[in-house]
Amino acid sequence: MERLAGCVSSADCCPDSIIASDYTEAVNAYRASGRLKPLLLLGDARVVLEQLPPSCVDCVMTSPPYWKKREYENGGIGQESDYREFIEHLLEVFSALKRVLKPEGSFWLNIGDTYHNKGLVGIPWRLALALIDQQGWILRNSVIWNKVKSGMDNARDRLANIHEHVFHFVKQPKYYYNADAIRSKPRMARVVNGAVVSATGVSGVRYKRQIELSTALTEEEKRLALSALNQALAEVRAGRISDFRMIIRGQHRTTHSDSEKVSGRAKELHERGFYLLKYHQKGSKPADVWDILPEDTQKRTLHFAPYPVDLCRIPILATCPPGGVVLDPFCGTGTTLLAARDLGRQSIGIDISRRYLEIAEERCATLL
Repeated sequence: MERLAGCVSSADCCPDSIIASDYTEAVNAYRASGRLKPLLLLGDARVVLEQLPPSCVDCVMTSPPYWKKREYENGGIGQESDYREFIEHLLEVFSALKRVLKPEGSFWLNIGDTYHNKGLVGIPWRLALALIDQQGWILRNSVIWNKVKSGMDNARDRLANIHEHVFHFVKQPKYYYNADAIRSKPRMARVVNGAVVSATGVSGVRYKRQIELSTALTEEEKRLALSALNQALAEVRAGRISDFRMIIRGQHRTTHSDSEKVSGRAKELHERGFYLLKYHQKGSKPADVWDILPEDTQKRTLHFAPYPVDLCRIPILATCPPGGVVLDPFCGTGTTLLAARDLGRQSIGIDISRRYLEIAEERCATLL
């Protein structure tokens, strides 16, 4: 989680590998180089972003400072006296960010909430709705990051908090998304006694019997249903799908709603007497709840709030094409950049702290 905003002091003269001026020239040269070692830019996020070339990055993954949580080196965003001012400062940064993101790019935002005067402020959704309403971002997913275990929580009048939000925003309805890159490996179909059996044990015998004995299907619907069942089994045998489910009128309920007005599946069941749910041969997509342990706080000495590398994997694999560039405008000690490097993507990190950028550089230099 990554810290920013404020002014860079004149004492922050940095080594050549950390860029403090001529950002556009540095970004253009970096993109042309193809090197995976991250480009590190020192400065206030909004100011730096306003100087970058338009549409120069494919994907943004970031976690800005949380409101009133901690005081980071060089202060800045997160220290405002009022949460509305905090949100307004972030909106300024994300407006500048939108300009440098390609039209088909994605913006992933991890943001936590804060208690103030005994009440949970609701900052994640206040910010998300402002991005939608004021800046025109399209929200594609609201992911729950389940941290599995909570930190020290001495409150005696509420539940422990162990989740944070990760929002996926895009600029336009059509955007780059590689679902195959994030699918889980499917179990394979097998042949038992000469009959094909799907990954979860579906052989078609039960469906065939239900069709043949159905009193809710006409003879023509039974014929079409048996033909569709045999076709699905053939697709399993050929490896084109890994599994399937068959919903038959009078035998099963629709998977979402029985109302034909709101469910296309309900309409199909009414008109045809059955429908098939086919599972992708490359496996299933991840859901929108991610169980990922946070960084080990016992070993943390250099930076207060680095999020785990695993939190970055799905966003980068799914929404940054191979050879693309990932940006983190609050890069801190470089977790997003490290994940991008390990996944074969270029990356650009911005932070106001030279010390954090030096740590990020050291982390990302290992095992290159």
